[in-house]
Amino acid sequence: MPSVDDVLAQLGVIAAGYPWLAIAWHVYFGAIAVVLLCGWRPPQRLGGVLLVPPLLSVSILAWSAGNPFNGVVFALVAALFLLAALKRPCAPARVAPAASFFPGLALFAFGWAYPHFVAAPSFLPYLYATPVGLIPCPTLAIVIGLALMLDGLGSRSAFFVLGAAGLFYGAFGVFRLGVAVDWTLLLGAAVAVARGFASRPAVPAGRAQ
Repeated sequence: MPSVDDVLAQLGVIAAGYPWLAIAWHVYFGAIAVVLLCGWRPPQRLGGVLLVPPLLSVSILAWSAGNPFNGVVFALVAALFLLAALKRPCAPARVAPAASFFPGLALFAFGWAYPHFVAAPSFLPYLYATPVGLIPCPTLAIVIGLALMLDGLGSRSAFFVLGAAGLFYGAFGVFRLGVAVDWTLLLGAAVAVARGFASRPAVPAGRAQ
């Protein structure tokens, strides 16, 4: 098993090696946030599909960096989440109750400006250069945050898939790698799992809501 220093070094290389991609993912998520603020509510199915590409991006970069574990896990998370999304109807997504929305908003902001692996003389680079879509924790934070704000896009499975991944990587970051900020992901993922248990079973596509 790789040492803590090796894991952190590998994540650091990925985070520093693709600044253009980090910016692109910030633009991507920023565009989603803007249209949501303007009142657009995507169909549940489309909303889920839109959250799959950043998960696949993490998988591809993990494979390219020689980390098959993260590559396999994120490919699996992306596949399971996509499957859950494709089972949803085309009914518009809805804004979650406050108990889910505000933790989701905090998690989204945390993922957007994820402070680890970025060494900058000012705060400005944290607004566009953090490794969202590059490495696991910030990517899961921002995706889980959006899922919480949109009430899981009507899918309990979405909460469980993302929540389980967030719990694992948050715990690994905190207890194995010593990255204290990953407590935020760990707590946010726990909220997602709890929301999944509290939700009613999803209504299969094609049936009345």
